[in-house]
Amino acid sequence: MWRESLPNAWPFDYSQKNAVLVPVAALGVGGMLLYWLRSGRKIKTIDMGDGWWGAGERPPKGKEDTSIRPFKIETSDKEIEDLHQRLDRFRFTPHVEGAAFHYGFNSSYLRKVVDYWRNQFDWRKQVEVLNKYPHFHTTIEGIDIHFIHVKPSYVPHGQAVRPLLMVHGWPGSFYEFYKIIPLLTEPAKHGLNEGDVVFEVICPSIPGYGFSEASHKKEFDSIATARIFHKLMNRLGFKEYYLQGGDWGSRITTNMAQMLPQSVKGLHLNLVFIATKGLGKMIRTMLGAYVPWLVGFSREDARRFYPFMQKNVYDVLRESGYLHIQATKPDTAGCGLNDSPVGLAAYIMEKFSTWTDKSFLHKDDGGLESKYSLDELLTNVMIYWVTSSIVSSMRYYKENFSKDPTLNVHDRVSVCVPTGIAAFPQEIVHVPRVWAKDVYKNIVTYTYMPRGGHFAAFEEPKLLAQDIMQFVRKVEQL
Repeated sequence: MWRESLPNAWPFDYSQKNAVLVPVAALGVGGMLLYWLRSGRKIKTIDMGDGWWGAGERPPKGKEDTSIRPFKIETSDKEIEDLHQRLDRFRFTPHVEGAAFHYGFNSSYLRKVVDYWRNQFDWRKQVEVLNKYPHFHTTIEGIDIHFIHVKPSYVPHGQAVRPLLMVHGWPGSFYEFYKIIPLLTEPAKHGLNEGDVVFEVICPSIPGYGFSEASHKKEFDSIATARIFHKLMNRLGFKEYYLQGGDWGSRITTNMAQMLPQSVKGLHLNLVFIATKGLGKMIRTMLGAYVPWLVGFSREDARRFYPFMQKNVYDVLRESGYLHIQATKPDTAGCGLNDSPVGLAAYIMEKFSTWTDKSFLHKDDGGLESKYSLDELLTNVMIYWVTSSIVSSMRYYKENFSKDPTLNVHDRVSVCVPTGIAAFPQEIVHVPRVWAKDVYKNIVTYTYMPRGGHFAAFEEPKLLAQDIMQFVRKVEQL
């Protein structure tokens, strides 16, 4: 009987061992696989690093001024008299017949602008307008950073207020956001919603622009700016916040999301920088003209993207001459603009014409007053004039393009935070959603805006505010 039971005993014992060993082995292999998957999916980030952009050497640790100081924009009789004297010496150059804005700023219309500037524009009144929001200065990495910080005047009980950092570009300024700020901080008052999404808005000036001190050292780029703005938000006591930007503001806020994704609840952009080179993109571009659905283009993408050569080569070449100058020899071109208010106004305001609507190229007045008032346009110019910041703002192109000529070196670092994109039809270039996803991996909203161009907050504040709110609502529900 013992001999008979032995053969049966071995299989029974072996199966018991199997019952233990197989799950253990599976757990081990599963654990290794999970570790491999997690390590492979670890979010890649841009190194935050550190910097010092002030004059001279960095002071010892702990000796830097970290205070936040109230700031007020001021003017004087001397400043205004100097401006008027320079405007009085304006040397008019007759334009070519039928030129409109094809040669740049039409000189006959410029004469009208200068006359208004000299005799009707009230800089003191505009200073009061600028000071209606609280301004501050704080020193970060050796330079004084200017920003406005606007909180809601009333917050219903239990309502969360979401911090939103909005970053401008060139040749704009923090003033671009003056129309959109009340829509975001007090949306119910302006009929946008019932108050379910309310923001406190922080608008800094990029260093070297307006009332933010310029770097005293070379190589101050968007990465340095992103780090400084993270430090600013941290200094204001925010651990998590939303970001919004267009133009350079898009690049800076994208870098912020790539640098500290854990601090960025969401990123909203009205312009994206995406590399268009490479065989794959070339093939998709060619196919998209005939079978857009095959390469992931919508009908609206195709309408905005084609004819390709006209919209993505000729138009871009026509509008980017300034970029080549500023990316190579900004100080040479800038010295004339810093000395002549008329030259400065023509250089800046011309961008507010064709970047707002490409068809304005054919208008004698550049279509400027169909979208903005002269007071608004000249106030933005005056921010550059009274601070003598046009040269340092132009240097920003050299510092960025010298390191990254195609502005896509950081595209290898994916943006994984929730992202919203507002695609305005008159933007200089159109980036289809399928291409934006190459970098922005978590696009929550992508909106084909019905109208508007490059200066979205300045031109179409309500449309942009609605899109930001729609985006934030979706993010909060995730």
